[in-house]
Parts: sequence; structure tokens; C-alpha cells
Amino acid sequence: MNYQKNEIKEGINLHIIQSNKFKTNLISIFFTLPLQKENVTKEALISAILRRGSKKYQTAKQISIALEEMYGASFDCGIEKMGDNHVLKFYLETINEEYLPKKEEILKQAIDVLIDIAFNPFVENKSFKEEYVTVEKENLTQIIQSKKDNKDIYALNRCIEEMYKNKPYGLYKYGYIEDLEKINAQNLYSYYEEMLQKVKIDIFISGKVQNNEIQNIIKENETLKKLDKRQINPNNNIEAQELEQPNIVYENLNITQGKLVMGLKIKEQTPIDKYTTLVYNAILGGGANSKLFQNVREKASLAYTAGSNYVRQKNNIFIRCGIEIQNEKKALEIIKKQLEDMKNGEFTKEELENTKSMIISTIDFIKDEQDTQISYYFGQELSGMLVSPEEYKKIIENITKEQVVKIAKSVKLHTIYFLKNESKEE
Repeated sequence: MNYQKNEIKEGINLHIIQSNKFKTNLISIFFTLPLQKENVTKEALISAILRRGSKKYQTAKQISIALEEMYGASFDCGIEKMGDNHVLKFYLETINEEYLPKKEEILKQAIDVLIDIAFNPFVENKSFKEEYVTVEKENLTQIIQSKKDNKDIYALNRCIEEMYKNKPYGLYKYGYIEDLEKINAQNLYSYYEEMLQKVKIDIFISGKVQNNEIQNIIKENETLKKLDKRQINPNNNIEAQELEQPNIVYENLNITQGKLVMGLKIKEQTPIDKYTTLVYNAILGGGANSKLFQNVREKASLAYTAGSNYVRQKNNIFIRCGIEIQNEKKALEIIKKQLEDMKNGEFTKEELENTKSMIISTIDFIKDEQDTQISYYFGQELSGMLVSPEEYKKIIENITKEQVVKIAKSVKLHTIYFLKNESKEE
């Protein structure tokens, strides 16, 4: 696997990942914008509108036919929240040229189709198509209204919302119904045109490809030629408000299983701290052998699920447990004890080495899937630090117990969120 980054214009980058492992080429385009309350709903809607039709392929059916003509190529797009950034994602996967019976320049076709979808939407009278906007507003309304359906994800999002109240990371990636009501086909298209002038653009191509060929295809694309360079101002990491005591939030829903989420802040001191925090989190709650799983779920039998995940972009850890509602206080006590044990270095050398081996195994999987490769290097792009998977593994290998304890001592509990049923006893 060989990675190369090329600047097309300021703020517009081409990333090429060469690998002989796959029979397909995967093309991805990312639009990255700062998360802002006034724009988050528009951007979520735009990601849905763009998949409906482009200048060349004016309906979803025409897009589907174009994909079929490329030997059943697949296309998808969506929206993601990555730290304080809102990211519109476009993917197109097609078979590699060498597996075709004759040369057809299928890579160029695929790149041109995806660029047309992302940059040249179907427009009527300087406006998005009314029908497309109406239908997608209804669809997005349903998505927003259904966010309580998955209680685990809802509880995590609510904890983040409370932790980052009135801050970018607290925003819901699909936006808000009250903002959706103000959007129409005209003002949405106006915002899209404005967005294209300032958005950070990253184009990724992975597969058995040649750098020179791809660079020529990109250089000759008429749509990309028309784009102006843009000054990208990185969205600063806006931290959660400092609190003297943890914020405790209870919410009632008609549920049978309580959802406990605890938001932790980690104080960073050196660039290596993010990697050390990854190890810390894995020991704490990253799997079936972690302290949370073993002590909260297995030994005390207080939780159906117990674990934690590390949000690297925000330097937060979120502990998540599904528990009987009456077990809240006991579960909290045991979780807090695990945090104290980590601060006191109460984990063995074997636990540390096994955890590092587990993380290194996951790094090895990066090369096995094209979308994982692209996600890895896009994350590197957003962080502004390029570390190859091999370098990543060496960093993990060299992390010591002392470094993990140092991170553990910097951990601060910020928010405790508990989703429960008001008819149940606490």
C-alpha cells in the first residue's frame, strides 16, 4: 500500500492509495465544513439532494443506468460529524480496468460520474428541483424525528449534546426540524453555490492505479478546472466547558433498560498523548477483556453492555452501559472505581501488552479494505498529522505503563447522562 497526496489547488487535494490487493477501484470525495448551527440542516439536506440527479444524469434512474454500464458500479453518499467538522461524503466503486475484456477507460468514467454528482447538481431556473427538495425534506424530517428509536445512540448523542451545549460538537449531524421549515429549493441552491466556494475538498482514489494516469484525469476534468482555490481555516477544537463538578442529567422515556453514558475529558500534553489515550481506553472499556466489561458486566452482573469509546478529534472518552434502571448507583460506583484503579496503575504488564497487540492487529486490518484505507488517511488529513500505519504500530508498541498512568491521572469526569423510565424506581 502506497499513499501519495497532491495539491490540485489551494484547499483542493488529490489522495492516491496504490494497492494490488483489490479487483476494484474506490473513488471518494469529501466536502469538509465547520459545524455551524445555521448551516448543519442545509448541508444534511444537500447530501440527500445531490444523489437524486446531476447535470448529466438528471434522475436517480439515469445515475443507476450509468452505474450499470460500468459493470455494476456502486454509489453512495452521506453526511458525517467528525470533531467540529461536518463532512459530506461521496463514494463510487467500480471494477479495475485490467479485469475487463477490453480497455474502456472505466476509471476515468467513474471519476467523471462522481464529480458530476458532487459538483454539478440538476438545476432548474437557478434552483434545485422542487420535487427533489420536497421529498428529501420529508425524508430528513423522518430521520430527525426517529432519532430516539435507537436508544443507545440517542443516549450517546444526548450526552454529547449536554457536554457541548451551544458548541459545534453538540450539534446533531442531520440538523433540526425548525431549520428545515425555513429551507426551500431556491435558498438551498444559493447556499450550495456559496458552499462550493469555501469547502475543503479531498478526492481519494484507491486501487491498482497509476499516479500519472489519475493526475492527468483530474487535471483534465472541466468541472475541477472551474473551481477556485480557497483558503481553508481549520476549525479549532472547541472544548467542553470546564466544570467544578460533573454535570448530571436525567431523562425519561418509555424504556425497559436504562442507558448510562459518562463523558470524560482528557488533558493532552504531547502529540503522543492521543496514541496513549487509545491504549488507556482499550484497557478501560475497549473489549471483552477490559475493566468495564469484566467488572461491571461479568463480575457484578450490573450491565447488559459495558464499554467505552475514544473520540480522538475531541479528546473525549464516552463510557456506555445498558443497565437495569435500579442498578444506576451501583454501576456508577464500580465505574468510578475502574477510573481510580487506572490512575493508580492497577493493571498488569500482561494487560498492557495484550491491549497493544489488539490495537496493532486492528491497524493491520487497514490494508484489507479500501474504505478503511481511505477513512484512515482522511482522518490523518483532518488531524494535520500524517502517520503511516507502520509508524502508527511502532508508536503503539513503545507506549509504556507510565505513559498510560499519566493519561489516567489527567482524565476528568465531565457529564453523567442517564436515560431511564420515569415509572421505574431509581
